[in-house]
Amino acid sequence: MSTLWHGRFAGGPAEELLAYSASLSFDQRLWPDDLEGSRAHVRGLARANILTSAERDAVLVALDQVESELSANSFVFGAADEDIHTAVERRVTELAGAAGAKLHTGRSRNDQVATDLRLYTKRSLREVAGRILVLQHVLLDQAIAGGDAYLPGYTHLQRAQPVLLAHHLLAHGWALARDVDRLLDCHRRADVSPLGAGALAGSSIPLDPDGVATDLGFARRFENSLDAVSDRDFVAEAIFTLTLVGIHLSRMGEEVVLWSSEEFGFAQLDDAYSTGSSMLPQKKNPDIAELARGKAGRLIGDLTGLLATLKGLPLAYNRDLQEDKEPLFDAVDQVSLALAAMGGLMATLHFDVEAMQAAADVPAAAATDLAEYLVVGGMPFREAHALVGSLVRQSLEGGSSLADLVAAHPALGDDGVALLAPGVSVTRRTTPGGAGPAAVAVQLRRFEEQLRTDGERVAR
Repeated sequence: MSTLWHGRFAGGPAEELLAYSASLSFDQRLWPDDLEGSRAHVRGLARANILTSAERDAVLVALDQVESELSANSFVFGAADEDIHTAVERRVTELAGAAGAKLHTGRSRNDQVATDLRLYTKRSLREVAGRILVLQHVLLDQAIAGGDAYLPGYTHLQRAQPVLLAHHLLAHGWALARDVDRLLDCHRRADVSPLGAGALAGSSIPLDPDGVATDLGFARRFENSLDAVSDRDFVAEAIFTLTLVGIHLSRMGEEVVLWSSEEFGFAQLDDAYSTGSSMLPQKKNPDIAELARGKAGRLIGDLTGLLATLKGLPLAYNRDLQEDKEPLFDAVDQVSLALAAMGGLMATLHFDVEAMQAAADVPAAAATDLAEYLVVGGMPFREAHALVGSLVRQSLEGGSSLADLVAAHPALGDDGVALLAPGVSVTRRTTPGGAGPAAVAVQLRRFEEQLRTDGERVAR
């Protein structure tokens, strides 16, 4: 069996070595990037007069043929094809003959793999960012449709203060906006071409790394060949960013699980985005939301596994770096699936406004409004806090309702009772970025503008 390194060895590799080291089963998804990188490398070799124009054209035609075969799933992989890079080079050589055998001139699999993976990462980061924007638009649509509906806001999973439903949904939208920003920032750091670094030290052949970087659409080329082939910061950073997307989806999923339970009763799941029970006929389960929680743990595993792999590697390339691809591919796949599924779930989620508002209208939810009313009247906040807290405690102990206690207190009276009326408390949140109608109206406009801006950034 012929390998890329067979000249140095008297015999062929052991079957166990090939079985253990082969990566074709997962890295073949890099074939579009490998072909793109190979075309740029061939054009660079021709500019350096390493390939004649005829040889260049022959190899480019062969690469086009390989693309057609891979696209049509008619490409025949050979027993010696340990990875997609070997397979492409082997087939190009079959098609182009001696010219094809020059494809790898001045190039190592080290800089080749790094280039392919950066191209894949750049493309995937933009694609995921685009999928996040779709989910953000769903949240925006639901926020607008929510109008003046409100629900309890929670701290410690205890009812705290009423907030507009739009405000709550946009809280998730802004978290996702940070994810888009991180993905694009990660894209910027991944936008460096390693091609031309060779195995670790560059080449004596007059290569053109700057021209090849431009040809491939990279913003710049590498500065240090050792760093170029060993750097996987961009992979770790991409997985971290994707993991944080997954964590945000997990938090959103947790709320869907709670809100769709009979105990909360704030939302009903659409049949198309829920499942039933194999045993319990009455069940309607929020599986998408639960999987969003569960997949977050898987993403954390992808990240920590790669970081453990990278932590002790000496410069430059080590075969350990083969372990960079599966966690990255898995993170991209799982986050992409989650975004699509959560988008559908959130778009079809029906909110029970009456149940939400009934939960938010309990008199104690306006306790802070009572304290702030006293503060505006000149009472120190700590004194006001203690006074209102004592009234709440007395109402819970029984005998008198909070409204009766407020009405009887000389510092509160009828003005205080008016603050306890249904729907009043949420209207009193007036500070910028707050949960009241005027502030949320401004926030909706700002969020729409954020989506327009981010849409333009992702499209660039």
